[in-house]
Amino acid sequence: MATTMTKEKNQPMQAAQPEVKTRLLSQRPGAFSSFLGRAPFWSLRDEMDQLLSRFSDDWSSGWMTQGFEASLDLSETDDKIEVHLDVPGIKPEEITVEVSGNQLRITGERKEDREEKGKTYHRVERHSGSFSRTVTLPCEVKEPAIEACCDNGVLTISLPKAESVKAHKVTVKPKAK
Repeated sequence: MATTMTKEKNQPMQAAQPEVKTRLLSQRPGAFSSFLGRAPFWSLRDEMDQLLSRFSDDWSSGWMTQGFEASLDLSETDDKIEVHLDVPGIKPEEITVEVSGNQLRITGERKEDREEKGKTYHRVERHSGSFSRTVTLPCEVKEPAIEACCDNGVLTISLPKAESVKAHKVTVKPKAK
């Protein structure tokens, strides 16, 4: 690029560049999609959505997980904390419940019971393997009084609250005159 000095301020002056008018291909209505046959960004987005959907389905179906995730509900009343855990197909003797401080840990294992001879599986959604759930309890509990029972594939754990955390009602009396 050639520079010249002007007499007025002894400042270098840039040589004039020819003005080029360009428009991006995407700024012309329909030009980009007609150029490539269809809107490439929409197509790419659709393909990515399909890929992520397939990956999500595969992830949740267990190819990257060990065992399965047991669903859990935790509720509280004035006297106790109650936990309900879905454990279909697991025998009560294959479940372990441990409480340490304010941590509740539930572990178990569902055994695989498929017979492979002469069968072709087209879909397998029932997972086998071990699971482990650890939950922080909202308060202290009476550890010796904890009860757990399993009925129709639902484990119910009843954790009585410690006396120190139970709500105590105080009767309000009118002021004596």
